[in-house]
Amino acid sequence: MNIAKDTAVTLNYRLTDPATGKQLDGGHVAYLHGGYDNIFAKVEAALEGQQPDYATTVELSVEDAFGARDESLVRTIPKAEFPPGVKVGGQLQGPGADGNPQVFHVMKIKGPEVHLDGNHPLAGKALRFECKVTEVRAATAEEIAHRHVHGGHGHHH
Repeated sequence: MNIAKDTAVTLNYRLTDPATGKQLDGGHVAYLHGGYDNIFAKVEAALEGQQPDYATTVELSVEDAFGARDESLVRTIPKAEFPPGVKVGGQLQGPGADGNPQVFHVMKIKGPEVHLDGNHPLAGKALRFECKVTEVRAATAEEIAHRHVHGGHGHHH
């Protein structure tokens, strides 16, 4: 089966820093193909029409990957407002600038202050996405309705 709109695609991938070659992430991922924003748009375009065993490398600019860093997402809050049990490297959810829920990464705890960053850890970086297609199948009606792949390397409810 060829990769086309409303197919569930499973990839084995490796994400690296193109400047250093250092691996930043990797493994298996399943996504719903066809403009559902489940994977980088440039990767989806490169995979359109392909079949299992197809391998490719896609160079992603900062804009094609996680976008530029947004310094308005960097915050310092009083430690007294910080939930107990969350440590450096952890995450917590709070209101973003637009009032919608935003995930913040705990960067450091310094005295009475907690430093948070709402940017994706790879924001501001160009990336190299290497992948091999391991499976292509028709998506289920439920997956299409939910706009993501279920089970396996996809989303679990």
